[in-house]
Amino acid sequence: MSELPSGWARSTLQDFSEVRLGRQRSPKNHHGSNMRPYLRAANVGWQGLLLNDVKFMNFTENEVDTYRLQRGDIVLSEASGSAGEVGKPALWNDEIDDCCFQNTLIRVRTHYANPRFLLHYLRYEALRGAFAQDSRGVGIHHIGSARLAQWKIDLPPLAEQQRIVEALEDHLSRLDFVESSLRNVTARLSTLRDKITGIATTGGVVAENRAAAKIHEVGIDDGPLPLLPVGWRWSRLGDIAHVVGGVTKDSKKQNDPEFISVPYLRVANVQRGRLNLADVSMIRVAPKKAEQLLLKHGDVLLNEGGDRDKLGRGWIWEEQIPDCIHQNHVFRARVDQSVLHPKLLAWHANGFGKRWCELNGKQSVNLASISLSKIKLLPVAIPPPDIQQNLVSHIESRLSVADAALETVEAGLLRAAALRRAVLRRAFSGKLVEQDPSDEPATVLLDRIRSTRPARGPRLQTRRPSTATKRESQAVQETLL
Repeated sequence: MSELPSGWARSTLQDFSEVRLGRQRSPKNHHGSNMRPYLRAANVGWQGLLLNDVKFMNFTENEVDTYRLQRGDIVLSEASGSAGEVGKPALWNDEIDDCCFQNTLIRVRTHYANPRFLLHYLRYEALRGAFAQDSRGVGIHHIGSARLAQWKIDLPPLAEQQRIVEALEDHLSRLDFVESSLRNVTARLSTLRDKITGIATTGGVVAENRAAAKIHEVGIDDGPLPLLPVGWRWSRLGDIAHVVGGVTKDSKKQNDPEFISVPYLRVANVQRGRLNLADVSMIRVAPKKAEQLLLKHGDVLLNEGGDRDKLGRGWIWEEQIPDCIHQNHVFRARVDQSVLHPKLLAWHANGFGKRWCELNGKQSVNLASISLSKIKLLPVAIPPPDIQQNLVSHIESRLSVADAALETVEAGLLRAAALRRAVLRRAFSGKLVEQDPSDEPATVLLDRIRSTRPARGPRLQTRRPSTATKRESQAVQETLL
């Protein structure tokens, strides 16, 4: 165990804070005479609170007293389907009157520490994966209020906490500016790539007159079709490619002894303009089905479902993994390469196709999708065969410049993230600011808290501070917040 800096004390959250799980949401509380706004996990982001969609439910007066948020409270996500999101914290500053919180959040209310210091510490624990490592559950990862209450923390003196906050926020604000600027560059480069491919795949780089080209009507809204150069034409995807859906996972048949195990691509593997093959799952299917869905070099993969802006996104399969097939939420378009180069189709689908799929897709409560029959109707611009290879080379040469710039930006973001972790690590190991011998040691504060605790009474996470200590803690909070 490492030696503590001078004046620091090893403790747990419950030694100096109240830790409480929020109120459970129930259908009976959807209506009532005492409706109050409440926070849930969706309202907590990495950069702070997200208050554009705050829900309401009914609370009794006693429940309001228990679950009302106060200035200086910290709320953390208690659970998530993604382990890395567990424990993500934000600071409450009375943004909404009489706001409460749901049981997807845990509230940390500290009467004896600097809330901003504690916020940065908890965020550091979440960012470095400590909460994820300690979470429990299958599918949904939980940290739990009891485990959080016992979370170990090396506590500096109050005065040093304030110095750490000031130094830390100065460093982090500079990093925030750098990262924000780099992300803006990333967004602009993404827009530039879309413009390069969008213009090129509809003839924008050809120095010829452009005119409206007809496409046979199929009773669907194509939106405005771009003008095409002379010699180009519009066609429907189903007329130039064999388009099929993939395998549907059936858990009941996974133990069939006649089935074989093969890798298969999911929506997460098929990104816009690239394939993410870091995590490819396996599935057991009938040998005939595996043969029917076997991916071949040049197949264009297009997503069937997900968020609305992700419909139709995809890229080309280049046989990176042997014997690979695809899921039912991923379409395979095997284009007739004598008619169209597969890369031109993929670029076109990611540009014009994105807008077309948004226009023609179907939206359910949480999921958007586009059917196989509709994706076959996607309008596709067909250049003359003799110019297609030169067109592909033209696009790739320009994309390579944008990609090189993007690599530089991504390297900068990685360096900024590493520097952020290093600054936080120094802050919480006592190396960011100097210790002052005149600071009241944290052990004195903790001893004073213990002296006010009843000999036999409720746990600290539900205990109210005494009147004297509450006056002291309120004075501290007014100074620190």
